Amino acid sequence: MTHTLPAIAPGRLPALLAAMPKAELHIHIEGSLEPEMVFALARRNGVALPWASVQELRRAYAFTDLQSFLDLYYQGAAVLRTEEDFYDLALAYLARAAMDNVVHAEIFFDPQTHTARGVAMDTVVRGLARACMDARQRHGIGATLILSFLRHLSEREAFETLEQALPLREHFIGVGLDSSELGHPPEKFERVFRRCRELGLHLVAHAGEEGPPAYIWQALDLLHAERIDHGVQAVHDAALVRRLASERIPLTVCPLSNQKLQVFPDLRQHNLKALLDAGLAATANSDDPAYFGGYLNENLRQVFDATGMGARHAWQLAHHSFEASFAPAADKARWNELLLDAFERHAASR
Repeated sequence: MTHTLPAIAPGRLPALLAAMPKAELHIHIEGSLEPEMVFALARRNGVALPWASVQELRRAYAFTDLQSFLDLYYQGAAVLRTEEDFYDLALAYLARAAMDNVVHAEIFFDPQTHTARGVAMDTVVRGLARACMDARQRHGIGATLILSFLRHLSEREAFETLEQALPLREHFIGVGLDSSELGHPPEKFERVFRRCRELGLHLVAHAGEEGPPAYIWQALDLLHAERIDHGVQAVHDAALVRRLASERIPLTVCPLSNQKLQVFPDLRQHNLKALLDAGLAATANSDDPAYFGGYLNENLRQVFDATGMGARHAWQLAHHSFEASFAPAADKARWNELLLDAFERHAASR
């Protein structure tokens, strides 16, 4: 980093974390579906729910691993039926993110979750895209969309999804890979990602959340992923850590998600600080905040409290989030200026 950072007193760190501008690069829009909205959309669309109340649904958020979460995640998403539903969902997230001083969000959406239920691709994408456009006017937050393939489904289904989405190509900037990681290595989708690369789409992939470092190698070498979503298992492979650091390959880390899904059952064990100290371009994100107990600022607050990170780590996380984004260089430069301004405002002395 080229800046000499102003000194930040420890007592001012929480306020700095909340106030500093930041980008969010790992957010599943379906994972921002709050229980209150689940019930509201169920009423609007005449969908019967297996839970008697918002409180009962919240109590169901006791996960033992990634799959136990996904089972509930897909069940909740069944209330999303119309373009207006997807619009309301995305606009609610973006309004909340703007309150956390998120200046830019790159939002994952899972069309196969919805097309499998008979919801048209057009319905999903146009609702989300319209919300992104309106959020810029209403809340001053920029947002773009990344289409994610469900890795527990087949390569053929991924190709079909891509073809369905191409008429809407103007509304999304890239593709990703998510859902059940174990048993579904990135190599399964090598040909799909090759086609997406030919189309000029940005490429990202979930790897190394529960899966081994080998999955991260595959995401880099076979999928040519520009970012690794999660990636926390990289620390078990020294050569991989060196590569991630030297090539500035970003990791979009999600602390509360990792805790909730038992990757790090105790947040004090989380390796985000170690990743930063090893020179990796790690970022902090909320993943599925409605399910995991916190949006971006809450992730920052809790992981800083648990691990003892300081102001320089805060700078790194925000700066990396801009660096790792697919936003124009001019926007990145402007956001970094705002970041420095935030540090100067929260400095211990002038």
